[in-house]
Amino acid sequence: MKKDFRFVISAVAIAAVTIFVSAMPGDEIMSKSKDTTIVNTELIAKDVKGYKGATPVKIYIRKNKVVKIEALPNRETPKFFARAKSLLSSWDGKTVSKAAKMDVDGVSGATFSSKALIKNVQMGLKYYKEHK
Repeated sequence: MKKDFRFVISAVAIAAVTIFVSAMPGDEIMSKSKDTTIVNTELIAKDVKGYKGATPVKIYIRKNKVVKIEALPNRETPKFFARAKSLLSSWDGKTVSKAAKMDVDGVSGATFSSKALIKNVQMGLKYYKEHK
């Protein structure tokens, strides 16, 4: 009977640890692909809104430099979002420290989307610096 009880306790403990580890948000925020770290801002900037909702991005970082930033699916008006998205290349090639300090201006006519994208990038770079 004691062995059965120990087995059940062990199984429950393993299941609890598995559930806890799989629920950790860090796995969904920062990932690695070969020599590139990818920061996904869907969770860390979920409260940052453009005109019609969240405007998450993926930030690709290699050797402590921003390689590229890509916009993820969102509900923004495509015509205006395309204009705002043009500023994502502003961070390309910059070191993470320099990119995090940049003061990028929004795109006129797509102000809400621009500000949301800028905030997403800032939060993603901050997260990277704190968790690399």
